[in-house]
Amino acid sequence: MPLSEQEQRLLDEMERSLYRNDADFVQAVRGRRGRVDYRAIVLGILLAVVGIGVLIAGVALQLLIVGIVGFALMFGGVLLAITPSRRSTAAAAAAEPRATGSRRAASGGFMDRLNDRWDRRQEGRD
Repeated sequence: MPLSEQEQRLLDEMERSLYRNDADFVQAVRGRRGRVDYRAIVLGILLAVVGIGVLIAGVALQLLIVGIVGFALMFGGVLLAITPSRRSTAAAAAAEPRATGSRRAASGGFMDRLNDRWDRRQEGRD
């Protein structure tokens, strides 16, 4: 069922308000955008594999420090592989729409209208 024009406008306004008021949430929901850094992924996987090898060697040789170094290499490799690159994060931040107008005026009026609309709907159903 398609949205009416009024519902579509309200949805667009809610989206703009969300972009304006909670950029961290938007970035978390939106996820990683931009180019994937394959070099970091491959390097991270290789580092993790080497770390696993060093960890196994440390256990086999019964040397605690070698095992700790292997674990650190493995952990660092996984972090390198799954952490978004700075370039892709900067590209995603540049793609976000910019806010216009004051924050307080836009969010207060919008939320008041939204609450009033919700109250009217609830009263009509009871």
